[in-house]
This record gives sequence, structure tokens and C-alpha cells, in this order.
Amino acid sequence: MLWLQLLLLLPFSAFAFLPPAAPSNRAVAVPRSTAALASSTSLHSSASSDDFAGFGNTGFLILAGGTGSRMKANMPKQFLTLRSCPVLYYSLHLFLEKLPQYCAGKGLSPPAQVVLVMDPKYQAEYQPIVDKYEGKLAFANPGEERQGSVENGLNKLVDLTDGACEYVAVHDSARPLVTIPEILDVVGDAQKVGAAVLGVPCKATIKESEDGETVLRTIPRARLWEVHTPQVVKVEALLRGFEKVKKANLEVTDDVSIIEALGEPVKLTRGEYTNLKITTPEDMDVASAILADRGEEEIVLVGGGSSIGGGSPQKAVVDLSQSSGEATASRSNALASPFSGAPKRMHDKDYNNMGGARFVDGFDPARRGGPTPSKWQE
Repeated sequence: MLWLQLLLLLPFSAFAFLPPAAPSNRAVAVPRSTAALASSTSLHSSASSDDFAGFGNTGFLILAGGTGSRMKANMPKQFLTLRSCPVLYYSLHLFLEKLPQYCAGKGLSPPAQVVLVMDPKYQAEYQPIVDKYEGKLAFANPGEERQGSVENGLNKLVDLTDGACEYVAVHDSARPLVTIPEILDVVGDAQKVGAAVLGVPCKATIKESEDGETVLRTIPRARLWEVHTPQVVKVEALLRGFEKVKKANLEVTDDVSIIEALGEPVKLTRGEYTNLKITTPEDMDVASAILADRGEEEIVLVGGGSSIGGGSPQKAVVDLSQSSGEATASRSNALASPFSGAPKRMHDKDYNNMGGARFVDGFDPARRGGPTPSKWQE
């Protein structure tokens, strides 16, 4: 039995005489508990959030000077009623109420200033809101094109903040569905890179054509992104870009294109497909459904009980029989107010008159079982 005992002890005794292993620079994977992993993730998240101090150095421009001719409505699309209030109110509510409240809860600085770029003929209707948010909201007049509107709004922002705003976030008022996480991401990316734009990978197959009748080629979809707003740019770079665009007589289609013209980088920030732009009557129907699925609260702005719209809310009339042009909106029907008259109940449903078509302003209970926004993002 002695030989058996020696045989059993041999493997253990052999390790005792092995020389110590040489130090290695290679990392060794050590199993960790679920709690340890969660703690590590939490620490990483808090460290990342510490890098973002908020919006104290960022001003917001809301572009609301468009005519919305493709809607074939009797007023610009940003003033059309979406569920219970004008499309524009969603952006105002987000930047003046929801985002500052979020910042207060997270210990972040709120937006430094909001500038509303709007045609002077509509400014009187929104003056009560501007008055109530004095020091936080101001008007700027639009230009002939988007570039001129952004430049006017930027100059107003610089004047109001005495140059204290380092970044400007330009948002289209026809995009009422942008979320706070998207804003946090794109502003955070811009503060790191200098310029950032929200966007999503293009889902559609894109064909190029010279004459609008014959396909020239198919553009590889893997490299295409559909860009949204806000688009966030360093103020100093945008001012330089405006000068270059004027001198070189360049044509730019959006805000970050100006930065591209300078040869400076622009970060693509992944957004959500639900951040759609209201362009056609069908978009209003989709936006209404998304808001219903999100369970969005009623829009509440300081200035409730004002005479905006002249009494009870008015509905915008959309006439699909018009082939082109924009009908003149009467002052009494210029804007709908969410805080004059009785509040709309969630089960109420109102339709805008669109001839042979229609879209929903209120909440349709039949949509309760519809797709959630998360299912629409890919």
C-alpha cells in the first residue's frame, strides 16, 4: 500500500517544487458577483454623468418661421392642433418646463436661454407666454431661408446672454416628439466634439435620379443617415461658418452643414425614429398615436388663462383640395390655446376638416392596443 500512497501524493508534491510563475502583464479574468457587476456599472454611469454639468453654457433656438406649404393648411404647420394644442407648444413645454424640471432633479444647470424664431405677424399671439417667461424666452425674426433664421436667432441669443452661451442647439418646431434623453445625448456629444446632430440610420432604399423619371443609381444604404434636430454647434464655430458661407456663396441645407464647410468634425448622435417631422397631414396622425402610446401629459405653460387665440380653442382647417399655396389665416383662427376654455378629456376626439381625409387631434381609444414607440424605432 506504500506505493499507492506515494502515487496519490505525487501530483500535489510536484506543484510544491515548481518555480513561482513570472509576472505577466496579461489581464486575468476574475469571476465577479452580480452585485459587484451592478456596482461597477453604477459607478461608471455616475462618473459619465459627472462629465456633463448641464445646459448652463447652451442656448436653444426654436425655429417656427416656416410656412408649411406641403400641409396645404390655412396656417403654418407649427400652429396646427396636435391632440389638444398647437404643435409648437410641445417644444416650448419641453425646453421651458420639462427639461428645467429634469435638470433640477438631477442637479444639472438648466438651459441658459430659449429664442423663438417666429414671423412677426404671429408674435402678438405668443407675447403673453414670452412675458411670463421673461428672461428665459425671447423672439427673433426669421430670415428668407433657414440659414437666415438661424443666424438671426443666434445673434439674438448672443446679445441676450452677453456671449456667455458657448453652444447653441437648433430645433425645428415641427418636431414635437424629441425626448429628453436625445437632448442629453446630442448636447453632451457636442460639448465633447464641437458639433453634433441627432440622426438615425436610413431604413429606406434611396435611388438617385437626374430627371426624376429614370434611376441613375442606388446609393448604398449602410452609409446613409437621416438627420433630425436638435443640431448642436459651438457658437464661435457657427459664426465663423456663416462668414465663410457668405463669402463663398455656399448653399447649405442644415446647421451642421456649415460646420462641415469649415472642415471640422460633426458627431452623429443616435436618436429615435419617433422624432419625426410634421410635414404632411398623415404625420399628424402618426404623431398623435405616438403621444397617446407614450401617455404624454397635457401641455402646461406659464400664462394659463391668457387671451391667446381669443377664447375657446380653434381648430385649424386643412384643405387637401388646394393644389398649392397657403391660405390666409384669420386672426381669430390663427392659433389654438390649450389653456383657454374647458380642458380636453382624454377620451374626446376631434377631427380637422380635410375634405376627403382627416386626422385625429384628440386621443382615440382604439389606439390603446397599438404599437409602442419602442416597436417603431427600428
